[in-house]
Amino acid sequence: MAFETQRLIHTFAALADLGQEIAEKSDFEEMVRSSFHMLLGSLAIRRGALAEYEAEQGLLRFIATRGFGDDFPTQLTLSTAEVERLLGSFAREASANERRTNLPAEHKDQLDSQGVELSIPLIVRGDLIGLVLLGGKASGDPFSDEDRELLDSMARHIGVGIKTHRLLEALEHKAEENRQLYDGLRQIYKDTVRAFATAIDIKDKYTQGHSERVGRYSGIIAREMGWSEDRIEGIVIAGYLHDIGKLIVERDIINAPYRINAKESKELNQHPAAGFRILEPIHHPYADIPLMARHHHERLDGEGYPDGLKGDQISVGARIVTLADSFDAMTTDRPYRKRRTFEEVIVDLRANTGKQFAPEVVSALCRAILREVNGETKERRFLKLLGKGYIDSENVAPLIAQFLSELDGASQPAASTNMA
Repeated sequence: MAFETQRLIHTFAALADLGQEIAEKSDFEEMVRSSFHMLLGSLAIRRGALAEYEAEQGLLRFIATRGFGDDFPTQLTLSTAEVERLLGSFAREASANERRTNLPAEHKDQLDSQGVELSIPLIVRGDLIGLVLLGGKASGDPFSDEDRELLDSMARHIGVGIKTHRLLEALEHKAEENRQLYDGLRQIYKDTVRAFATAIDIKDKYTQGHSERVGRYSGIIAREMGWSEDRIEGIVIAGYLHDIGKLIVERDIINAPYRINAKESKELNQHPAAGFRILEPIHHPYADIPLMARHHHERLDGEGYPDGLKGDQISVGARIVTLADSFDAMTTDRPYRKRRTFEEVIVDLRANTGKQFAPEVVSALCRAILREVNGETKERRFLKLLGKGYIDSENVAPLIAQFLSELDGASQPAASTNMA
């Protein structure tokens, strides 16, 4: 009785250790190798081999071997008839001895010559997963019924482990395919947006590239404010599309080489609302892009258009696009004026922060420029967009630093934004 109890404890311990080994190993090859060695070690079996069945090729491919010579095959073909025989032996409740000792008929002589004594098919939910081939025990003792029950149970565990790992690999592969498809669709969306931006800017011969620069400035500011990469991508798209409403404005008004009159200005000022109407029916990957196009001419003091919003009624995203739009307008040539010097830009920002521009957004823009000017970052996004020689680093750095000190306390980081 004590011997039977000891055998039972050994069986449970072996199965428990094997189950833990299979569950904890994420690397497939390591899981197979460790599990197979545990099976051999459970009964001190001298030699063995574990093959995985590849149904499409009709092959048994050996993925773990021990104790066999160099002439042991790396793979064996398995006919459909042989697969059906192995599956049928389980389906009709064949005797354990029949299921374990019958070697694949097509390779019986070859495997007999290698000293294979047991053959245990790995069958999970009616599918052939693989095959375990075993030599004799090191003690020379024959396999008892209890030994064979233990080996059968351990083989089932290994079969389930292989099946599970392969299913996970298939899921990961499918997920990767879906990710690539999603990335492709996102790229198509971004390319389409950039094409729209180009179409907008082509209509205005004086400001070609404006929409793309506003998108890129918006992204730099958002990154400086600590936004996630996904949200940064969204604000860049919003910058590209902020002026899409200009597509409905007469070209003569957009290209007027003079300051337009009140009537023309009224028509031009319709473009934010028109942009909203164009973008609103489109299902964008990022929320509130249509609203940012609508609100990029709103002001904190309520003097903007088209809705006269003020303060917190304006989303953080719209505040960023507003500043990026105005910054590009100030730093590029227009038909009725040359671009301002950077010192003049700082004067304008100082005068309009808290009125037209949000302090926290102005602060982020200035910090990003200062870091580039001081060489604190290898990236030169602002400096490249502004053009070589526009900023005199030696004179500008103290000017920006002084302005930032004035903004200190007025700039409060936004806790959230309405854009996903």
